[in-house]
Amino acid sequence: MDTLLANQSGHPRCCIAGGGPAGMVLGLLLARAGVPVVVLEKHLDFLRDFRGDTVHPSTLEILHELGLLDAFLQRPHDRIEELRATIEGRSIPVADFSHLPLHSKFLVLMPQWEFLDFMCDEARRYPGFELWTDAEAIGLLQDKGRVNGVKVRRGRWAGQPQDVELHASLVVAADGRHSALRDAAALPHISYGAPIDVLWMRIPKKPGDPEATAGHVAGGHFLVTLNRGDYWQCAFVIPKGGHADLQGRGIVAFHAEIARIAPFLATRLLSALPDWDAVKLLEVTVDRLESWSCPGLLCIGDAAHAMSPVGGVGINLAVQDAVAAANLLAAALAGAASDKEIDTLLPQLQRRREWPVRVTQAAQRLVQDRVLVPVLSGKGPAATGRVPWPLRMLARWPMLRRLPARAVGMGVRPEHVQSPRA
Repeated sequence: MDTLLANQSGHPRCCIAGGGPAGMVLGLLLARAGVPVVVLEKHLDFLRDFRGDTVHPSTLEILHELGLLDAFLQRPHDRIEELRATIEGRSIPVADFSHLPLHSKFLVLMPQWEFLDFMCDEARRYPGFELWTDAEAIGLLQDKGRVNGVKVRRGRWAGQPQDVELHASLVVAADGRHSALRDAAALPHISYGAPIDVLWMRIPKKPGDPEATAGHVAGGHFLVTLNRGDYWQCAFVIPKGGHADLQGRGIVAFHAEIARIAPFLATRLLSALPDWDAVKLLEVTVDRLESWSCPGLLCIGDAAHAMSPVGGVGINLAVQDAVAAANLLAAALAGAASDKEIDTLLPQLQRRREWPVRVTQAAQRLVQDRVLVPVLSGKGPAATGRVPWPLRMLARWPMLRRLPARAVGMGVRPEHVQSPRA
């Protein structure tokens, strides 16, 4: 296997596996602090559908602290100041972001490739930043019981795969819930399972469609429609393992179920979803590593804690991890800290971020078990067309809508940028 160095002076101080939100934000913050850093993205570019596209006010606040918010909001996006749910045609206000104590009192829906492309452009302003595309981390390099680099497969999408070695003082696994690096390190995890899966699809918009992103409940089904400008990104929630049964009933029956929930989509379903190839399955898992690190390796984002899609907070928790990691490690990585000194810092990230993750996962599991499962099983008030009492309270008293807005928009223990700028 060839050995490849990142620059003429030797190996980078940090290698980040995963070009998603956690990896790109951490790469930017470390490069900004003067740390030589390489980010590995296994695809040729960021242009992939069915990635989460919710950018919450807590993430927008981080961009404000970096002086990047105005430029970021020049990218195509949809602003949401209020979240609503539709139950059997009746629209119910759920969360009002306009009162948050932040600079951005709204939530942004932006295709994730736009978010990642923006972060990459900003990171490239710093000489220590490198992005390797078509570069998949497939294993770990170790020396005397310590991780000191990654095995990288480059050129797979180009049809010319080549395995190389990339050494680094610190490896960060930000490669998602199916992380190859956390598996290679054999880090044990706690799995909570999930009672749901999600089907993702895109359906064109037409004049006269509602503009708002919303959740729709009708006939024992739950559908989320995300406004992406000229089309709807739709998430159809199904019981865990129910995909095969749904396929067995046929694509026409699936069209009928969607039309029952969101009648305005009915006339375009045959052309938008001609067969099951147009519908992508997201298998939902909720888990958490018992230990987020070992010598030379740190896991963040979904690699450390896979989140449910409930609330769309997975991206934002990953970004919070990245900010906290940069706050903790930037000075050491930019300076002359030894490998041993770096290793002593790694467990501190878990101590900082594990409590917010535990609280958020507990809330997600509660919503899954108490709200989504009854809807999908045809039980509970929402499944029969009645508005549940918590939603009735939110509709009646506007002040109460600030509570879910704060929980979703800011989360638990939001981070602030403290890492230096070189």
